[in-house]
Amino acid sequence: MPKDREDHEDREDREDREDREDREDREDREDREDREDREDREDREDIEWRLPRHARSVSRARSLLRDQATSWKLPDEVTETAVLLLSELMTNAYRHAKVSPGREIWTRCTLEADRLRISVTDANDTLPAPCHASPDDESGRGLTLVAALSAEWGVGPRPGGIGKTIWFELWTPTL
Repeated sequence: MPKDREDHEDREDREDREDREDREDREDREDREDREDREDREDREDIEWRLPRHARSVSRARSLLRDQATSWKLPDEVTETAVLLLSELMTNAYRHAKVSPGREIWTRCTLEADRLRISVTDANDTLPAPCHASPDDESGRGLTLVAALSAEWGVGPRPGGIGKTIWFELWTPTL
């Protein structure tokens, strides 16, 4: 076999081997990324409820959250704090979101590896702020309570729509 032909075949073999190695590296990387994505999804769970803007929806949201917390095996202390704070946000949405009939209050609960995030969305654009209730006031302490008991909280316009979303996070032990 002529030398040029041998060099050409060697070069082709080397290029084929390099292509195969590159392809295998890319497939390994893609498999690893897919596995990491699956693990991220497994570490994050969420659920959403859409409830009518009605006083009964506050107790319904509490009940739904308790049931979900049980299925997620959250500690009782985290569950009770979450239920209390959700109740405050749902009550605010019911009482203060003066919107047309038929509008719903959306509640989303997201559990990640080390935190529980609960958000409440209503169709009113007015952003709430904590107020300073006097000892004689019967209301006005909800957001102060949320700020005091949560790891973080916030409020902002609803992305891509009418209304606002208010949320809080609680740290959870590694489950």
